[in-house]
Amino acid sequence: MSLQRSLPRICIAMGFPDVPTLLAHAEKEVEAGERFLEFRLDYLPRPEQGIGAISQFLARHPECTLMATCRRHQNHGKFNGSVEEQIRILEAAVQAGAKAIDIELESAENAVPRVESLRAKVMVVLSYHNWGGTPSLDAVVRRMLRISADAYKVVTTARKPSDNYRVLSLAKTHPKAPLIMLAMGEMGLPSRVLSTAFGGLYTYAAPNQAEGTAAGQVAAKVLRNLYRVDRMPKSPKVFGVIADPVRHSISPLVHNRAFQTRRIDAVYIPILVHAAQLKDFLLFAGKVPLSGFSVTLPHKQKILRYLDVVDSMARRIGAVNTVWRKAGKWRGTNTDVDGVLTPLSRHLRLGKASVLVVGNGGAARGAAFALSDAGAKISIAGRNADRVRALAKACGAEPLSKDQAEKSRFDVVLHATPLGMAPNVNQCYFDGPIPGEIVFDMVYNPRQTLLLKRAAEQGKTVISGLEMFIEQAVKQFEIWTGESAPRSVMEKCAQEALGAAPPVR
Repeated sequence: MSLQRSLPRICIAMGFPDVPTLLAHAEKEVEAGERFLEFRLDYLPRPEQGIGAISQFLARHPECTLMATCRRHQNHGKFNGSVEEQIRILEAAVQAGAKAIDIELESAENAVPRVESLRAKVMVVLSYHNWGGTPSLDAVVRRMLRISADAYKVVTTARKPSDNYRVLSLAKTHPKAPLIMLAMGEMGLPSRVLSTAFGGLYTYAAPNQAEGTAAGQVAAKVLRNLYRVDRMPKSPKVFGVIADPVRHSISPLVHNRAFQTRRIDAVYIPILVHAAQLKDFLLFAGKVPLSGFSVTLPHKQKILRYLDVVDSMARRIGAVNTVWRKAGKWRGTNTDVDGVLTPLSRHLRLGKASVLVVGNGGAARGAAFALSDAGAKISIAGRNADRVRALAKACGAEPLSKDQAEKSRFDVVLHATPLGMAPNVNQCYFDGPIPGEIVFDMVYNPRQTLLLKRAAEQGKTVISGLEMFIEQAVKQFEIWTGESAPRSVMEKCAQEALGAAPPVR
C-alpha cells in the first residue's frame, strides 16, 4: 500500500512517556495544522498502551495520517522485546488505524514474510540508522532494496559538513527508490531542511512544544515557517552562514524573511563548521551547490585561502564575511566595512576621530582598516599582545595594552571580540570606566550587552551590534540577489529575534 504521493512533507515525531501526554501533544500539533504524525510506541512503558491511543486519536482526527513505530533498543529505541513482539505490536497498530509503520532493517530481515503481509495493508517504511557517522551508503541502500517496502529511510549522523550531501545525494544515485534521507545532529540540519528539495519523500520534525526523538530535530513550525519546507521548489537557491558555534545566529531568520518578502525561491540555513573543516565545507558547498554564504567566527580569515577571487579591501583586511558563486568561481568581500562606517557616521565625522578598536580577529581587522581609510586615528587593544601589534602595524594604528587603553580617552570605543556574546552574557572587556564617548559593540546577541549596559550607565552614547548586523546583512542580500534589500523587514525581524535573547544580568 503506497501513500507517497499524498503525504505531507513534514512528519512530526512524537515520543512521550505516557498516553495522556502523547495525546495532548498530538492535539496541539493538529491545532497547529499538522496532519502527519509518528507515534513512537516504544517510548511508552508498555507499547501496547499506544494501540488505544491510536484508535482514540484517529476517531477524533480521521483526516490525519498516523505512522506507528516501535524501535528496539538494539537500534537506539526503548523497546526491549523480541522482533516477534515488535511485529505483533505493529500489526495491532495497523488494526487500530495506523496508515503507515516504520520498521528497522535489522528487524525486517528477520521477519520478511510478516513485513510483506503488513505491506498489503499499510505503507511500510524500512529504516536504517547509523549513530556513529555517515559510512558508504550505496551498499546500505542495496541491502535495503532486497526487502520490498513503500519507502526506505536512511538516517546517519553528520560528523562533517559534507556528510549532509552524501546523504542527500542518495535520491540522485538511486532515482527509482522512494527515499527519506537525513543526517542527525546539529551538523545535520542542512539535510533536514533540504531533504525534500533533493527528492526525499518527507522530513522529520520535533513537536512544536516538546523535544524530538532524535538529535538535531527542529520544531515543525521552524521547518514550515522559517525554511518553508512544505513550499520549497525542487531546485531552490541555497545560502547559509558558517560558524562555530552557529546556533546563536539570527541570520537565518533575517535572510529567509527577506527572501520571502521579495518572493525569491531561496533558503538560508545555519551550517556548523568546526575550525578544521573549511575544506570539507567547500566540498559540500560546491556539491549542493550553495549560491553564497556568510562567514563568521572562527572562519573570516582562513576562508581566504579557499576563494578564487577576493576584492582588494577584503584582501587588505585579511578577512572575508561574504562569499558568493559567479561564473563557477567563489568570490569574497567584507560587508562588515559598511556595518562599521554607516552606524558611526550617524554620530560623528570619522575624519581624524580617535577610535579604540578592541580585538584582533577578523571583525577587528575589518573595523580597523575601514576606519583608518576613513581618516580616523586608530588604536588597537586586545588580549593577544602579539596579534594586537601585528594588526596595528598592518593598518597604521597604535598598539595599546589594556591598562594603557583604560587610561586614555577616545571619541569611539569599538568592541570587536566575542566577549559578552550569548550565552556568555556576563563577560565584559572593561571592568571600570569605558574610555570612549561613543561605545559601539559589534556583538549583537544579546542586543544589550554588559558592555553597552555599563556604557549607558556611564552616560555614553551607545551603538548596538544590531545596527552593524543590519547594514552588513543588507549589503549581503543585494550582492547575492541583485535586488534592493527589504531593510525595514530585516530590521523588524532581527529585533523580534533578539527580543527573546538572554537578558543581561
